[in-house]
Amino acid sequence: MRVDAHHHVWDLSVRDQDWITGPGLRPLRRNFTVDDLRPEAAAVGIGRTVLVQTVTVAEETPEFLGLARHSDLIAGVVGWTDLTRPDVADELARLRELPGGRYLKGIRHQVQGEPEPEWLVRPDVRRGLAAVAAAGLVYDLVVLPHQLPGCVRAAMDHPELTFVLDHLGKPSVAAGSLDPWAGHVRALAALPNTVGKLSGLVTEADLAKWTVDDLRPYAETALAAFGPGRLMFGSDWPVCTLAASYAQVVAATEELTDVLDEGERADVFGGTALRVYRL
Repeated sequence: MRVDAHHHVWDLSVRDQDWITGPGLRPLRRNFTVDDLRPEAAAVGIGRTVLVQTVTVAEETPEFLGLARHSDLIAGVVGWTDLTRPDVADELARLRELPGGRYLKGIRHQVQGEPEPEWLVRPDVRRGLAAVAAAGLVYDLVVLPHQLPGCVRAAMDHPELTFVLDHLGKPSVAAGSLDPWAGHVRALAALPNTVGKLSGLVTEADLAKWTVDDLRPYAETALAAFGPGRLMFGSDWPVCTLAASYAQVVAATEELTDVLDEGERADVFGGTALRVYRL
């Protein structure tokens, strides 16, 4: 079974996505549903997915758990809760007890929007991360390259918690620059409680004329650093549609992993996600 370890859905009639602003993101200003994704995933052999939070709104995670409960596609949810709240452990327990609560596999916060480069090592955030670990969940990192040293510190401070690096830390693919991003990724991957997500690269590249060769140095860096057993495929649908169709993203990832043997590629396209998220 192949797993897409990272996608989103939203319904603008339920809640605005306030990050979808400006002409460049206009194609995303419509509803994207599980029913929209299902035929796209089936066409390329994706049988299970992980649904990931999009906004820092408490109501979204229970809604996603409800979607997973009634879906034959969604196998796990990475939700959101305020890590800095004093009762975060109680809130995580409440989420696990909701209908569909067993599908909660991880927590994520939009760290990329925080002005503090080392937000993850604030004392109140560290307390929240400890609660995530105690709940048996993983923590997804959505960060920018300059925030990666803070991720390294957080992962060192919480060896009991698995950290998943979404979109490989959003390297500057369009600019073609590898450093200092590559060094930071290698430092993070040197810690055994970290995992990389081979996702989101097409939207960090030139949206109109990216090629697989543009993405290859970043994928090769991640493969060398994490290894296929700690790397997982994610489409980042529907955000990826700014640059590529779902099928094109899968095809590009297949090409980027063509140096792997069958078992290693099976890890990237499913095995790693199944283990890390306990799907």
